[in-house]
Amino acid sequence: MAPRSAKAASTAGVKNQTLVIDNGAFTIKAGVVASSPTIEDCKVIPNCIAKDSVKKVWVGSQLDQCKDFGEMAFRRPVEKGYLVNWEAERAIWGHSFLAENAVAKCDPHETNLLLTEAPNCPQALQTNTDQIIFEEFEYASYCRTLAPTLNAYNDIPSLFGGPSSGDSSQGPAECLLVVDSGYSHTTVTPLINGHPVQQAIRRLDIGGKFLTNYLKEQLSIRAFYAMDETWIVNEIKEATSFVSDNFSRDLERTWKGGKTDRRSMDPSLLVDYVLPDFESTFRGVVRPYDHTTPKMNSRAPVTSASRDKIVTLGNERFAAPELLFNPSDVGMKEAGLPAVIIESVNALPLGLRPSMFANTIVVGGNALIPGFLERLRREVRELTPSEYDVRIASPEDPIRSTWLGGARLAAQHQNLANILVTRKEYLEHGASWLLRRFATHGP
Repeated sequence: MAPRSAKAASTAGVKNQTLVIDNGAFTIKAGVVASSPTIEDCKVIPNCIAKDSVKKVWVGSQLDQCKDFGEMAFRRPVEKGYLVNWEAERAIWGHSFLAENAVAKCDPHETNLLLTEAPNCPQALQTNTDQIIFEEFEYASYCRTLAPTLNAYNDIPSLFGGPSSGDSSQGPAECLLVVDSGYSHTTVTPLINGHPVQQAIRRLDIGGKFLTNYLKEQLSIRAFYAMDETWIVNEIKEATSFVSDNFSRDLERTWKGGKTDRRSMDPSLLVDYVLPDFESTFRGVVRPYDHTTPKMNSRAPVTSASRDKIVTLGNERFAAPELLFNPSDVGMKEAGLPAVIIESVNALPLGLRPSMFANTIVVGGNALIPGFLERLRREVRELTPSEYDVRIASPEDPIRSTWLGGARLAAQHQNLANILVTRKEYLEHGASWLLRRFATHGP
C-alpha cells in the first residue's frame, strides 16, 4: 500500500487509539483496537431505537436488558443499507461510545475512527456523515471505507484449508470475492489487493429484513397475526429457518391443502415453536413437532395472554430463505444470488475470474442460515465453467468478520496513517475534497 504523500506517510496527527465501527443496519459491530485484535474485542450493539408496548424507549445496547418485546416498534437509522437518519444514529452512538457506561467508550479527540459504509452510497449521505464525524463528534482522524474491503485483511487462506498466518501485519488478500448478505441487502464485491473493482459490484435487494417481513406475512395467514411482532418473527426465523437443497421436493413434503386434502406432512421437516408470554418466559423455544399439541390458528395478536401458544412451522422454515436464490417467487424481477455472483465475476477481465471463483467468502448474518453455503456452492458450481475451481467459505463469525478485518488493518499503525484524514486536514480542505480523497485512497 503506497503512502498518499510524504506528509501523509508520517504518523503525525494519528492517535494511538483507534475505534473501528462496522455500522450495519441491524447491529453495529464496534470496538477499540488492541495491538493484536481478536474477535472478542468486538461488541455487537443493536442499531435501533425501540419503543415497547408501555411506551418505554430503549436506545442501542439498552435493548439487551429488555424483556418484553411484544408489539415492539423499531426506529432504524439505516434504510436500504444507507445511513439516512443521523438524528437517531447520533443518539445510539452517544449511548454506545460516549456515555459513562458506554460499551466501547472513547474520547473522540484522542481517537482515530475507521467507519464502514455500503457500496454505492449516494454522495449526499457520504458528505453528511463526514461533516457529523468531524464537526459534531470531532474525531481526531477518520477513514470511511466500503465494508466488504476490510475482509481482505482477515486470515483468508485458513478459510480454505491453508495455513493460518495468525499475523495481523499481513497485507490484504490479492484476489477476493466478498458476498455480504446482511439485514438490508446482499452485495457481491470483487477485491484486488483490498481495493474494490467498482464496475463489477452487484447488489441483490434481499436481506434479512426482507426475509423476516415475508415470514410475518406467512405466519399472519396461517398461525397468528404477526405484522406487529417484528422481534418475535425475527427470533423464529433465526431459530428455525434453513435453506432447502431441493425446494420443490421439500415443499411437496410439507404441503397441506384444504380440509379434503388427506396428505400428511413429513414430520421430519416440522418443528413447534413455543411463543414467549413475556411474564414467565422471555424467549421462544423450539421443540420437536408433536401432532397432539394444540396449535395457534387465531388472528389474535401476541400478548401476555399468549401463554403456552405453539406455532407449527413447515414450509415456512425454508420458503423465506429460498428468496435469496429465487426472488421471482414473490414477483421480483431480479436474478438469484448465484446468478448475481456470476454476473459480478463476468464483469472482470478474463484472467481474474478463476481467482475470484476460487476465493469467495460469505459474510453477514444470512451466512449463518443452515444449508446456505452448501446450496450456494452447488448452484455457483453449476453455472461456472468446469475448468474453474469453485471455493466458497465463510468465517467462523460472519457477523463480526468485517470488524475484525478493520481491526487488523488498524493495528498496522503505519498503514493506518496512510488512509486516515485528520480533522485539521478536513477543516483546511473541506467536504468536497474529502469526498474525492476517500473515493481514490481507500484501504
